[in-house]
Amino acid sequence: MTPERLEISRPDDWHLHLRDGDALTSVVAHTARRFARAIVMPNLKPPVTTVAQAEDYRRRILAALPADTSFQPLMTLYLTEDTLVEEIARAKESDSVFAVKYYPAGATTNSQSGVRELSRVYPVLEAMERHDVPLLLHGEVTDPDIDIFDRERVFIERHLMPLRERFSGLRLVLEHITTADAVEFVSQAPANLAATITAHHLLLNRNAIFEGGINPHHYCLPILKRERHRIALVKAATSGSGHFFLGTDSAPHVRSAKEASCGCAGIYTAHAAIELYAEAFEQAGRLDRLEAFASFHGPDFYRLPRNEDRITLERKAWTVPDDYPLAGSTCKPLRAGESVAWSLLETAAS
Repeated sequence: MTPERLEISRPDDWHLHLRDGDALTSVVAHTARRFARAIVMPNLKPPVTTVAQAEDYRRRILAALPADTSFQPLMTLYLTEDTLVEEIARAKESDSVFAVKYYPAGATTNSQSGVRELSRVYPVLEAMERHDVPLLLHGEVTDPDIDIFDRERVFIERHLMPLRERFSGLRLVLEHITTADAVEFVSQAPANLAATITAHHLLLNRNAIFEGGINPHHYCLPILKRERHRIALVKAATSGSGHFFLGTDSAPHVRSAKEASCGCAGIYTAHAAIELYAEAFEQAGRLDRLEAFASFHGPDFYRLPRNEDRITLERKAWTVPDDYPLAGSTCKPLRAGESVAWSLLETAAS
């Protein structure tokens, strides 16, 4: 029987887009209400490529937070072919930077500065392995001859397998996985390879992109996949395996940028993130495993303490607004105008 209330240790979000400026101010409170910490993506314009830039960005995030929160942003550096080995040493010494993010050039929003040839950053990866700085991977190839639904599988075959062999001591996170192929590969890997899973990839398959016509608000990268892949992700998330943990990939865009002839990729879920995960776990009959996935596996992998304060979820449906303010415009969230089965009740920090 499904419980009416569920109390868990406060979770963390291990993959989050907060943007900057007015957009940051618009969205950060949604995350701070639910999560104690979040790994913040560095794909701004210009990208966050140095520790100094990351620390400046962190100060802007903290300044935008509501006064009654203890939320902590965990910063990342954007890996480019010009990244210096010395920057990795500075990152290790920093109290602000917790990982380096790899984007294949052109793979997703603001990824133009990403890596075109992995071998060009091998000296940086060697430094990351030596200093024990995790590498976060947007796991897709961008070759135009590869079908968009196969990009994750091909990335694993072409790039992730050789990376693991060459840098066996490097901690790796395969971000926002979307396929049964990724689930199988990560499940069989040593403990220094993990993966994040989003709520929208647990709840939606690729049919959602075409509900009532083309729905740009269900367009994300990596793109939603077949139902068999969604089922594999649910099994992984609810398995109890420490290889898998929560990463929303919540990505706000103004509606005009989504509802356009060349719309942006990204789904905004921060407004109901932990509630949506609770739905997915309830549907799988595994609510008892939500706490480990959301609150334990991530901190353990990043070698950080688990959160001591707790949140309470109630099985009480609420209707998501049609939109939220975003940088002088609006953003359409996941489930806009529709209901979410779980509500967040208790959010006071310890």
